[in-house]
Amino acid sequence: MIQENGLTLAYIGDAVYELKIRDYLLTQKYVKVNDLHKHAINYTSATNQAKAVDYLMPSLSEEEIEYYKRGRNSGGTHKPKNSSLNEYRKATGFEALIGYLYLIKNEERLSEIIDLSINFLNSINA
Repeated sequence: MIQENGLTLAYIGDAVYELKIRDYLLTQKYVKVNDLHKHAINYTSATNQAKAVDYLMPSLSEEEIEYYKRGRNSGGTHKPKNSSLNEYRKATGFEALIGYLYLIKNEERLSEIIDLSINFLNSINA
């Protein structure tokens, strides 16, 4: 069992997710930094991460939900600028889940979750 608290899991999960999104965008042939940044926001904003985790929730295992909740329920005092507090907490939970999968080295499930979120966000942002 991973002992890190929810915010620590979200910290590493944020970095892993951001890197995977940047890698994905490069495969989509975006080369200009401005374009990369503009498109990355479609995947990394708290609002869209919250939508992705809502979509993924039925497919998560009990253990994955436990780590999602660990991040979501982390008390943090950060007041989000561009999302609601609920969206921000869900996004933190999503990032904690990503961090958990990364730390236990479950690359297959990590890739599956990220691919599902990318495909879902592509479908709603088309």
